[in-house]
Amino acid sequence: MQIEIDPNSGFCFGVVRAIELAERELEQRGELLCLGDIVHNGAEVQRLEEAGLRTIYAEDLGRHSNERIMFRAHGEPPSTYKRAQELDMEVVDATCPVVLQLQKKVKKSGEALKMRGGQIIIFGKPDHAEVNGLRGQTDCEVHVIQSAEDLNAIDFQRPTECFSQTTMSAQHYKEITALIEERMRAVCTTAELPLKIHASTCAQVANRHESLALFAKQHDAILFVSGKKSSNGKMLFEECKSVNPRTYFTTGMDDIVADWLKGVNSLGICGATSTPRWLMEAVARRVQQMTERQA
Repeated sequence: MQIEIDPNSGFCFGVVRAIELAERELEQRGELLCLGDIVHNGAEVQRLEEAGLRTIYAEDLGRHSNERIMFRAHGEPPSTYKRAQELDMEVVDATCPVVLQLQKKVKKSGEALKMRGGQIIIFGKPDHAEVNGLRGQTDCEVHVIQSAEDLNAIDFQRPTECFSQTTMSAQHYKEITALIEERMRAVCTTAELPLKIHASTCAQVANRHESLALFAKQHDAILFVSGKKSSNGKMLFEECKSVNPRTYFTTGMDDIVADWLKGVNSLGICGATSTPRWLMEAVARRVQQMTERQA
């Protein structure tokens, strides 16, 4: 069996930066708190926890005054920074620069829209950490949408600006904003719509959709490696499965099913932006061992 690991899969820039910051801190200090999972991949979280990283959550902050804490790549709302300051905590800020720039844009737009009675639409996962960080940038009215059905609750006569969670599909964002424009044209009497659409998906992530689909087509079967919590992983897995029905989701080495490999001459291994390269390599080695035992 030929096994190929997708060269374009694995950590995105923001996650690489966060992991490197955490490793540097752990090397120097031996321990570090992290607010939420540093990455939505259980194997990578476990690796770092074994090195001294301790994952805590917002409700735990009060028990860790004067400690050092990392804010992960997804970003945090201003209220979290304020709470950390009140507790005299030292913040290691690993917010992805792409997310940070988006937060600034949402804040600026929110200030202007609020004075005009406007609203912000964010295309993203309602409970995702990045979306929570974006919503916290403004007290302007914000709507988080995932589908066309969610648009029914929006007043399209109001000034509106659209943003996307950085890890959402650029194509799906384009489709949903086209619907927003269509609905606004149906109710607005002015020639110029009070609508602004911001290009805010991450180019590095967006480009993976096409390359991943091409990779999936080139193999008899695909093992898609991802953490179960990764929304990016769920989305990219579905992309792979849509072009190659023999696409199987695995979290790592221990849940690979032997039947997945039957009749497979060419196997592709790929993953989410939160999937470490070492884990995909470990999956490849396990598959090699399984096929050697079957021979």
